[in-house]
Amino acid sequence: MAKDIFQVGKAACASVIFVLVYSLIFAGIISLFGVPSSAIKPVNQVFKILSIVFGGMLFLRGERGLIKGVALGISAVVQTWLLFSTIACSFTVGWTTLLEVVIGAFAGGIVGVIAVNVKRA
Repeated sequence: MAKDIFQVGKAACASVIFVLVYSLIFAGIISLFGVPSSAIKPVNQVFKILSIVFGGMLFLRGERGLIKGVALGISAVVQTWLLFSTIACSFTVGWTTLLEVVIGAFAGGIVGVIAVNVKRA
């Protein structure tokens, strides 16, 4: 059980780091190329999903992939929400926040199932 929690924790931390890196790169792209503001939210959502994929594929092993993946997805979305809300000094929860948690859980569940079934070299 503790091993599973540790795996999910490592995967979620990796996901948050990936989101931060993607966001920094995207911020540079926005400032260089003048990306329209309507593209920012969908691109950030894609970044969150990709980060959950990378974190899960790197750290999830063993059994109970669905449970670990859902926990990863929820944890990663909540952690990134807390981080970016702290940066923005705005802790608002709306239906879009809840939708992001559901999308993160769904993506995490899929990745968890795949990650625990992939043979490592």
